[in-house]
Amino acid sequence: MSTPLTLIGLGPMGRAMVAEYLERGHAVTVWNRTASRADELVAKGAHRAATAAEAVAATRLVVLSLTDYQAMYDVLGDADLAGKTVVNLSSDTPGKTLKAAAWLAERGAELLVGGVMVPAPLIGEEGAYVFYSGPRAVFEEHADTLRVIGRTEYLGEDHSLAQLFYQAQLDYFLTALAAALHSVALVRTAGVTAAQFAPYLKENVESVGMYLEETINAVDSGEHPGELANVVMMGATADHVVGASEATGVDAGLPGAVQDLYRRAIAAGYGQNSWTALYEVIKPAG
Repeated sequence: MSTPLTLIGLGPMGRAMVAEYLERGHAVTVWNRTASRADELVAKGAHRAATAAEAVAATRLVVLSLTDYQAMYDVLGDADLAGKTVVNLSSDTPGKTLKAAAWLAERGAELLVGGVMVPAPLIGEEGAYVFYSGPRAVFEEHADTLRVIGRTEYLGEDHSLAQLFYQAQLDYFLTALAAALHSVALVRTAGVTAAQFAPYLKENVESVGMYLEETINAVDSGEHPGELANVVMMGATADHVVGASEATGVDAGLPGAVQDLYRRAIAAGYGQNSWTALYEVIKPAG
């Protein structure tokens, strides 16, 4: 059975989610500061609320797709939230989700924190998934409705978990994309096009997965045997990447940050350990 819902925030992600819900037969109330962003969705059957408070009043399930958590306070500050479930899919820090949960609880509402792990064009497609955390009973009540936009990955009652997993995934994603651009910038200093370099870069990207099991085992066991690629050897490579960057005029900030990790790991006595020992200088102290 389709469940009516409200969706506030009609950027590309919000519009994609509304379109998917409408296609699946859900009644959707929408609101956005720039009202014209709802025009196409209204033409498809969405109801446009005149105010955010009106949008919240329309349904018990309220989904937010906003810039950050501060936007939630700005948008919902005047709304009657008693009895509502607010699913906040906005990006922010884990600690802010805990404050948001308390703020909503004071107003009689429940928070489910979400992190959408695909770009807007892939909403509802196979492979789309969303992290969730918050009260289990609240999640289970709305799980079928939430599944419309992607596979649900419930992480537990701690509100901060979904945001933490979300940011951890983006940490890898953003760094990997930046590293790809940096490597392309290096070869282009020799007049090589990105297209010429692409086949080799693609092979490199695909090979990274083979190191994942080694990484997981080392982190969870706390053991970093260095039979193959140890910190000293890999650190020398990091030095060379920085040197190549500086010599060609390519910004060395990204490889310089990696170089710093290796140098600190050596200084901490991990030189003959596996490169996975970098974790010991990355993790929180104590």
